[in-house]
Amino acid sequence: MNCAPELHWLDGVDVSVVACDTAGICTYMNERACQIFAKDGGRALLGHSLIDCHPEPARSRLLDMLNTPRANSYTIEKAGKKKLIHQTPFFRDGVFAGVVEIVLELPASLPHFVR
Repeated sequence: MNCAPELHWLDGVDVSVVACDTAGICTYMNERACQIFAKDGGRALLGHSLIDCHPEPARSRLLDMLNTPRANSYTIEKAGKKKLIHQTPFFRDGVFAGVVEIVLELPASLPHFVR
């Protein structure tokens, strides 16, 4: 079952994708995100505030990105797995529409190329 059938292809990728509108309300979660956030409600998070789901300082950072659209990227390590978190504004017809968060697990050894 898709969290948002119109974007079903995102359910086939091994990354978590979550989007919220300009008020911080969760508008989209792909299947991987639903699995990752299952203990927090999974699909039930759709239509609810993501601001309430974040502890400080993440809450203030999200509020700041909603007030001043900008990207935010960082890595974390959780249960021995390193992950890249990329949060970025998205736009519809040139108008700020919200923030999307993409999370992907990084391999233990990650090649780096200068091109």
